[in-house]
Amino acid sequence: MIEDDPASMALGLRRVESAPGAVFEMTVRPDHANLLGSTHGGVVFSLAERAMALTADGAVTVDAHLVLTGVSRPGDVLRALVEPATSGRTLSSYRVTVTRDDGRIVGVVTGATLER
Repeated sequence: MIEDDPASMALGLRRVESAPGAVFEMTVRPDHANLLGSTHGGVVFSLAERAMALTADGAVTVDAHLVLTGVSRPGDVLRALVEPATSGRTLSSYRVTVTRDDGRIVGVVTGATLER
């Protein structure tokens, strides 16, 4: 499904684990940096949101909240662990923890998806 998703391809997203919670990774590139040289928060959010939606088999994200807790830089590999929180007939919720190579948490996203 990643190959069919232009946003995931642009990020360089790759799935590394599928169950029980999915894990996705991407390498931070120089064009992912903000003016201070660290990874732009929007890139961290995009990684987490795409990972959540792809874990939900392409469902549409209808709500998501990001808390940035650490810094990453170009060259770092970011890892998004997607953990289902609730699963309903049409609406499901998730927690996505984004870490860098050394295990430090960079951000946490909680969100909900709606089945298409």
